[in-house]
Amino acid sequence: MAEPAAHSALGPGVTLAVAAGAVAVLLLLIVFLKLQPMIALLAVSIATALVLGIPLDEVMGTLNDGLGGTLAEVALIVGFGAMLGRMLEISGGASVLAEALVRRFGERRAPLALGIAALLFGFPIFLDAGVVIFLPIVFTVARRLGGSVLRYALPVVGAFAVMHAFVPPHPGPVSAAGLIGANTGLLLLIGLVVGIPTWFISGYAFGIWNGNRVFLPIPEDSTASGQDTAPDKPRPSMGAVLGLLLLPLVLIFLRTGLNTLISEDVVDSGSQAVQAAILIGQSPVALAVAVLVASVVLGLKRGMSGKEIENELTSSLSTIAAVILITGAGGMFGAVLAEAGVGNALAEGLNSAGIPLIVAAFLIAVVMRVAQGSATVALTTSAGFIAPAVSAASGLSSVDLCLIVIAIASGATVLSHVNDSGFWLVGRLLGMDVPTTLKTWTVMETLIGVVGFLISWILSIFL
Repeated sequence: MAEPAAHSALGPGVTLAVAAGAVAVLLLLIVFLKLQPMIALLAVSIATALVLGIPLDEVMGTLNDGLGGTLAEVALIVGFGAMLGRMLEISGGASVLAEALVRRFGERRAPLALGIAALLFGFPIFLDAGVVIFLPIVFTVARRLGGSVLRYALPVVGAFAVMHAFVPPHPGPVSAAGLIGANTGLLLLIGLVVGIPTWFISGYAFGIWNGNRVFLPIPEDSTASGQDTAPDKPRPSMGAVLGLLLLPLVLIFLRTGLNTLISEDVVDSGSQAVQAAILIGQSPVALAVAVLVASVVLGLKRGMSGKEIENELTSSLSTIAAVILITGAGGMFGAVLAEAGVGNALAEGLNSAGIPLIVAAFLIAVVMRVAQGSATVALTTSAGFIAPAVSAASGLSSVDLCLIVIAIASGATVLSHVNDSGFWLVGRLLGMDVPTTLKTWTVMETLIGVVGFLISWILSIFL
């Protein structure tokens, strides 16, 4: 990332105070006054730019640079990810995957099987949609095997929460990667390295322990269907579902591997075949390829017409349009902070306080998460706040940048409570009251954040 222009002449202390005040005002507007986040981010970005001394004729250019740069990183990845998730959803792919894993693992390991299925399916699909699709499968298994539904539900919702926070193409980690300057393909790999053990401890192990302590019956009035939207059409095979989930991962990993081989002079960077493979392995292109394959395998081969497929893919974008725009607005705020030299001031403050950058990133995200609820907004805003300090820091490797993103994601996950839509979604679908939701979902989310941060911090020390 480029060095910020550092227009502010207010001094490091005042600059940081203005930046902190801007965040406080942003939270006030979003949390208490219920102002639409995109409008709040635009207003606060303009006001902050003026207070920090960015010339009037440069304010709009700074905002446009922040918006455009962020959307260039986010829009295609999130859009194609939503399309792939939609095709898997309407085809009944989630049910096929979960049922096959339960058969493979056996009834005693049903929570583990369901959790692994959720991890796989959570790659392209967002948390709320994944929970709605999977909970009917969870209820069916719980009804068959007995015991508290939490034994089966928490590993599933924990898996979706981990994937939603840590792994591209979900909008939070993608937008944070764009703001921090982290490589999306490498972030995907590191997100899985951190996320899988985090889920095993915080989602699976905690879910089994909590399910043995808290008995929760299957809700009688659950409205989640989790069914194929076209039950008269044949469902996809297990191999087809796994192949579609793994296809973009393989393409992205191939690009990462080729880039490594090029840097070591093992392969020729001028080779057209190598360059073509690298292009196909770019995250947006890899996801677009997966969507095209899914349209054939899960659409045309199941009897859907081209028009039906087009309608489904288009409808999937309506659910993430607001997320993309809010993410872009968060990029504007981050650009203002960078242009005003907040990064240099924050880096000086962190060095004086002796707080490592990765710890500061986590703590800032915790504050944002607790204050305004949305993990995605907390991720985006925190990344925009810490990005100038990351840019001003020296000696950070590409792995360090990814681990900082994971630390931010961890902080943006903890302490989900009544201002988080996920709190109400999971509580309502599982038939829990508020105290029970706090003892289960909130504790699990906090464990995910703390464990994920500790793993990323340890990795940052040794890598």
